[in-house]
Amino acid sequence: MPTSDAFVPTTAKVVTLSAPTIRCGGCVAAIERALASIPDVDSARVNLTMRRISLTPAGGAADLSTVFAELERIGHPATPIDATEVAAEIEDKTAQALLRAVAVAGFGTMNVMLLSVAVWSGASGATRDTFHIISGLIAVPIVVYAGRFFFTSAWSALRRGRMNMDVPIALAIALATGLSLFETARGGEQVFFDAAVTLTFFLLIGRYLDHRMRDRARSAMTGLSRLAMRKAVVVAPSGSLRDIPVDQVVPGMMLRIAAGERIPVDVRIVAGTTDLDRALVTGESRPVLVCAGCEVEAGALNLTGPVDAVALRPVSDSFLARMMGMLATAEEGRGRYVRIADRAARFYAPVIHLLALATFVGWLSLTGDWQRAAFVAISVLIVTCPCALALAVPVAHVVAAGRLMADGILMKDGSALERLAGVDHVAWDKTGTLTTGDPTITSLPELDPTSELAVAALAARSAHPAARCIASRLASLGNAAVDVLESPGLGIEGVTAGRRARLGRASWVAEIATGPADGEGPAFAFEGGEMVRFPLSEKLRDGAPEAFEELARMNLPVEILSGDEPGAVGRIAGRLSFVQARAAMSPSDKIARLQVLRAEGHRVLMVGDGLNDTAALATAHVSMSPASASDAGRAAADLVFLRDDLRAVPQAIAVARRTSRIVRQNFGLAILYNCIAVPLAVAGLVTPLIAAIAMSASSLAVVANSLRLNRRDAQAPAPTVSHFEEAAA
Repeated sequence: MPTSDAFVPTTAKVVTLSAPTIRCGGCVAAIERALASIPDVDSARVNLTMRRISLTPAGGAADLSTVFAELERIGHPATPIDATEVAAEIEDKTAQALLRAVAVAGFGTMNVMLLSVAVWSGASGATRDTFHIISGLIAVPIVVYAGRFFFTSAWSALRRGRMNMDVPIALAIALATGLSLFETARGGEQVFFDAAVTLTFFLLIGRYLDHRMRDRARSAMTGLSRLAMRKAVVVAPSGSLRDIPVDQVVPGMMLRIAAGERIPVDVRIVAGTTDLDRALVTGESRPVLVCAGCEVEAGALNLTGPVDAVALRPVSDSFLARMMGMLATAEEGRGRYVRIADRAARFYAPVIHLLALATFVGWLSLTGDWQRAAFVAISVLIVTCPCALALAVPVAHVVAAGRLMADGILMKDGSALERLAGVDHVAWDKTGTLTTGDPTITSLPELDPTSELAVAALAARSAHPAARCIASRLASLGNAAVDVLESPGLGIEGVTAGRRARLGRASWVAEIATGPADGEGPAFAFEGGEMVRFPLSEKLRDGAPEAFEELARMNLPVEILSGDEPGAVGRIAGRLSFVQARAAMSPSDKIARLQVLRAEGHRVLMVGDGLNDTAALATAHVSMSPASASDAGRAAADLVFLRDDLRAVPQAIAVARRTSRIVRQNFGLAILYNCIAVPLAVAGLVTPLIAAIAMSASSLAVVANSLRLNRRDAQAPAPTVSHFEEAAA
């Protein structure tokens, strides 16, 4: 039955802004520097691929006028958008405009090239000058119209005193066109109209393909966006129905969800029975029956009948919105590779212009031909554009996030992917992580009425799986305990029937009672009384043996860090391979063990779920938690896997390692390109046309290499989910 346990934890209030002018790492750095100087902003992260800004206002303040003014000042005007919005309409219009510009530039290129062929074939005198004039009449409007993407972006940056990657491109096109007009006016023999329009044509092809490939990179986000409802049907107290925008739904509203519609926000069913497609959460397309009392996530598809449900959360805090938020953070984390790329992109533009100026001066001093010097300098401006370097990390990370999303794994921090790739040791909690978290009592001990009342009262006040199991086997006796205090990893104590009592780990209960401190199962006792034991049996989560075998094939040592008794831990360890087990560990013991492993040079992945694992999850190099974990456990973890299958853990590691390889390859491609292309351009061996083709090809190579992450590796663990794409369709 669906429950709220599957929900991802809410983080601090985050405002999402759309800034379509974000184009490169320099834009990212400029925006983050500008917003960091605003007192009303606690933090800000820019997503290059999605062209979004995620910021946390100081103290939850809603007045962002200063932010909008600052973004306008630096040339990146932004508008607030809903967390579930992908702005597909804007992206489609941009793609259509780019495609039209490509067509116009291609038409102009063909005509100007035909005229150039005539000049190259030997036309001279008045005939040559006429061909130059006709070429100029064709080329200038083509360059102005088709090149406006580069000119407007470059001018927007320059008039605010900064650089972006379109500045050298616009400068190169403008110089080639201006130099050609000058030569035409004075009757010169050489003009570069063909280079200017061809350069614009190939740059636009590269920009359009880059745009389309970025669309593919953010396909997971787009798929989630398609699951979001734009309107909801509200049931008034009188029984009448009315449609309202989904962002106006507030907790407590009664909603009517018809068959064939998706759940607009997180809800609790109050009337009606239906089948739901919850593939987004479970990975299974098999319908799930829900009825009154069931809690259901936003995005689930109602298949068979209308239901009435009460809204639990606003759309901005719904399960679907939080999934999209976690997916968007894939690019916003600042790991080592991201910082390297950002730093390089920030200083790249000034270096490019200095190199082009030095090239111009050098060729001018060597040849005395300023036209030749300008021609070579233009090639240098084009060939050294930092597009490939700026895309090296973010595109790989956003594609990896989409791959993990399809496998039911969400990242809460983009840098977690980089840390996960470097793990060399895996530590697991047992109860609720390796096991289902729903133990069963093998035999209920005989209890007198007073003890039964006390056990039920204490068990009802604890969220521990063992306590819930005990509470479910006892009659509902109300809450008769006072001064209740739960000690993570130990148990719960309180005063009931006028006596102090404890329920939890036997060694802890033995501190106030008589009886053996060892043995299996939780214990209960009144202070000074005899302990009674509740023997429990546990079930392994799906995929646990396969996950441990896969981790062994990946040469990752595995150990269990559990607070349970040695016997219970030993039985679970005996059912798994390649594992060491440590039992009776308190939360501080787990932290101490992780610190020992860190001191030995290990980078540990901690997988846990409970309140007592929170500190260990935060201490580890990187951490994962199942979606059924406690709120504190999910909040502390870097990654959350939505399915019960534990093969999600080696899957995530495999994707992280592959992403790390892809990022290094992208850096290698960008560096190799520059090492070859820059010297050739400075030596005058690269024309502006060849430079444009090479620069566009380098960017596309990086994006295409990153998209390889979407392919499933034949050696990778089997996926836990195969229906995400169906749910997003």
